[in-house]
Formats: sequence, structure tokens, C-alpha cells
Amino acid sequence: MKNILIVTLFFSLFGTVGFSQTKLFSKSSVISFKSKTVIQDIEAVNNKALSIWELSSGKIEFSVLIKGFQFEKALMQEHFNENYMESSKFPKAVFKGVLQNNQSVAGNINVEYTSKVVGTLTMHGITKPVTAIAKITSKNGVVSGVADFFVLASDFNIKIPSVVANKVNNRIDIHIDVATYQPLTTK
Repeated sequence: MKNILIVTLFFSLFGTVGFSQTKLFSKSSVISFKSKTVIQDIEAVNNKALSIWELSSGKIEFSVLIKGFQFEKALMQEHFNENYMESSKFPKAVFKGVLQNNQSVAGNINVEYTSKVVGTLTMHGITKPVTAIAKITSKNGVVSGVADFFVLASDFNIKIPSVVANKVNNRIDIHIDVATYQPLTTK
């Protein structure tokens, strides 16, 4: 069932047309977030995010199932999915962007650079512009990347009830870690 979901999500995100350009793919990217307040920190991790990077143009996309985020406390996870993110109604978040300083990692043994990534994030039924700074590394043929940015829950119409406003920050810090991109080959 999980494999069917991954394949379905992949083709819904990236289409069914054969790719004519070299692309890298990861189906185990890690996306984590934090909401920090004086009273409590809320953190969650999803280690099954999909990502694809078109090397020639610098286009990069991520897709993550909202219900895949794991919390330390089950009650937080339940509230996150049912009350805040409405995961049944809005099952995934998608980022589509472009690396502004796209450099070739194909065939390079050791490369490391930083790039601004500009794009849009669609989450909770709303699409907003997002800018992040990414660090791309190719070491001994293994391509990886990390990026950090933040969003405001209010920008995505995610309501924080006043009764918990001192426990949930409107600012959500997001960290993306792609440990290994692999070549995507289609014919």
C-alpha cells in the first residue's frame, strides 16, 4: 500500500511524461519543523518526503504527506492533523522552486555551494511565495542538500485557538535535509 501511495504521489507531482533532462530524485528526504514558545516547543519530523531536482534548470520540488509528520506526543500529532492542518482535507504540502545559483553537480566528485531557492509552497489549500537558503554538496559522487526557512501559520489560514496561543507560535521554522539524491532515469 505504501509503495502504491509513493508511486501515485510521484506521478501526480511530476507527471507521467518521460524526462528529457538529467534529474535527481529522493524519496526519503527529511522535513522537520519547530514552533518555539517560552512555554513549550512543538517539533515534528517526516522522513518520507519526495524531492526531484532538474540539474540543467535548477528546478526543484518537494512533496510531503502531512499525516507523515511524527511528534513526540500522540496528542500533539492528533491535534496537528485534525485541528490545525486538516490533513484529510489537505493531505500534502508541495514546494516548487528554482535554485538561483544552480551549479552542476553531475559528474563532479567534490562540490559544495550555497544557493538561494525561490518558489512557492502550497499547504492547507493556500499557495504562498517562499525563499530559502540551500547548501548543496556533492562528495565522492553522493549529492545531498539542506535548507532552512520559515512560514507563518496565519499566512496559510492555519488557525491557532486563543486558548493555546501562548503554546503555539505563529512562526514555524522548517528544515529540509536530503541525505542522498539519486539519478532518476526514465525512458
